[in-house]
Amino acid sequence: MSTDTTEKSSQAATRPPRGASSKKRVPQGHRRLLTRRDRLTLGLMAGVPTILHVTLVWVTALASIALAFTTWDGIGFDSIRWVGLDNFKELFTNNPQFWPAVQHNIIWFVVLILIPTPFGLFLAVQLDKKIRFSRVYQTAYFLPVVVSLAVTGFVWQLVYNPDTGLINSIIGANKPGHYIDWIGDPNLNLWAILVAACWRHTGYMMILYLAGLKGVDPSLREASSLDGANEWQTFKNVIFPTLRPTNTVVLVVTIIEALRAFDLVFVFNKGAQGTELLSILVTNNIIGESSRIGYGSAIAVVLLLISLAVIIPYLISTFRKERSA
Repeated sequence: MSTDTTEKSSQAATRPPRGASSKKRVPQGHRRLLTRRDRLTLGLMAGVPTILHVTLVWVTALASIALAFTTWDGIGFDSIRWVGLDNFKELFTNNPQFWPAVQHNIIWFVVLILIPTPFGLFLAVQLDKKIRFSRVYQTAYFLPVVVSLAVTGFVWQLVYNPDTGLINSIIGANKPGHYIDWIGDPNLNLWAILVAACWRHTGYMMILYLAGLKGVDPSLREASSLDGANEWQTFKNVIFPTLRPTNTVVLVVTIIEALRAFDLVFVFNKGAQGTELLSILVTNNIIGESSRIGYGSAIAVVLLLISLAVIIPYLISTFRKERSA
């Protein structure tokens, strides 16, 4: 009797109450449906930047490529005329400034890769030793990178001033008849601007290499010291080979910096008297007194192709490494 009573009570306990649904409810957890206001907010947060990026970057880039095959003075869209490859033919054959500008961009790259890059690596190695006041030194060396290039150009203009400049005052070339015109002399101005560019680029390279050195496994240094290697041998045979990814980034960044060089040259002398660059030619033809937007766009397309020839292989190698990893 007691057994039957116990079974009935257990069945009554497990039986769902009258009026309750027999369908099992799925716990919702923290899931919550987005309200109309949430969807509107997300749409604005994602849509507005996307529209601005597409409009200001992709549309303008594609429009510039299309305009490279036309002639247009910028006044009214009805004045656009299709000329095919005529702009490129004129650029490569009849423009006396194009090939000097290409040469100057190459010189810019060679100087940046040979002078500030090794010096930035040297500074990074020294700061990686955790010397006293290393943060102060890092800030001092990296400060030129933070400062605007236009401001950097104005500062170095004061340094190169023939009359009251720092350099001429030190070497005694600030007297009448002994002036050295660092900016106006076609044989000196490009190298003078490159000194300012190297001053800024050194801090950039220092930070990149310092980040790479922080990722080196300390056990490699310890194993090298146990084998009896000195500091130079450890760096040459152990540390530097591990910086190969950083070296790739440094190479790509330096090439891009050399191709997009504009601000310093424009502030100094607007790309005249032996300081022509491809970016200066683009600007002078598009927004100059005699606006030739189609011709300037053709120069921009050449600059774009050179940049892509460097960037695309780098991206391909990066994606391959990520897939293999």
